[in-house]
Amino acid sequence: MGKVNVGSAPDSWGVWFADDAQQTPWERFLDEVAAAGYTRIELGPYGYLPTDPARLKEELDKRGLEVTAGTIFEHLHRPDSWESTWRDVSAVAELTAAMGAKHLVVIPSMWRDSVTGEIVEPPLDDESRTRHGRQMTELGRRIAAEYGLKTQFHPHADAHVDTHENVERFLAETDGEHVNLCLDTGHISYCGGDNLKLIQDYPDRIGYVHLKQVDPNVLDSVIEQGLGFGEAVKRGVMCEPPQGVPDLPPVLDALSKLDVDLFAIVEQDLYPCPSDVPLPIAERTLSYLMTHGGGVSV
Repeated sequence: MGKVNVGSAPDSWGVWFADDAQQTPWERFLDEVAAAGYTRIELGPYGYLPTDPARLKEELDKRGLEVTAGTIFEHLHRPDSWESTWRDVSAVAELTAAMGAKHLVVIPSMWRDSVTGEIVEPPLDDESRTRHGRQMTELGRRIAAEYGLKTQFHPHADAHVDTHENVERFLAETDGEHVNLCLDTGHISYCGGDNLKLIQDYPDRIGYVHLKQVDPNVLDSVIEQGLGFGEAVKRGVMCEPPQGVPDLPPVLDALSKLDVDLFAIVEQDLYPCPSDVPLPIAERTLSYLMTHGGGVSV
């Protein structure tokens, strides 16, 4: 049985951007994530936490926290996008590696604005998907070579890799030696995918996990009205476990049976939210996971 090592992230404190007056201040996030009982976190948007490695390490150490991964968006489906993507990726990868983490979570560009819901790009054609897969494999190879990090690709709602079919296409277009899957249970369910089937069909490609749930009633309304992901989050589409889907105990059980140790980071999208909302949810979620998750470890 593998360990499912649980952590949390700034996202669960309503953080989507490096600097936004609506968000929880970074000091409060660190204080509260530790108070909730977590010992592992992600960096969140680059620039939200201090980017000076010495200062960040000091802040983490005094709260008993460690970093599991950095996160960054990419746009490698676009021609001539390598240099701009690498510039952003390398800054995050450097800080991630300096914190002793081993993973970089890479998220695809969104075809819809994450806040306004405005459609900003057309769907990818076959040529663009093939180019994207080839470029992502090279990105993962270079990240490993230069920073010693494993690249974990994160399918995302309203992004160019979203549905179950598109996830499978991405896995077929990429090399598992250099890039694998950050299985975000909420985004897979949001886009109509099957988390358990992905674990079953691609056990060797599950390299990292984000744990979240979707409220199916809110999702039905969002789909019916054609709303973007940002508005869906405002309406509470990503809900506190165990109120939504997928059912997490079977997912955690399937992950533990992969016989590898995985990081599973709780990410409940809450942007924006009142400052007193995240901590009680984080405490209840950790208690629920520890009670209902085979192989779960803090």
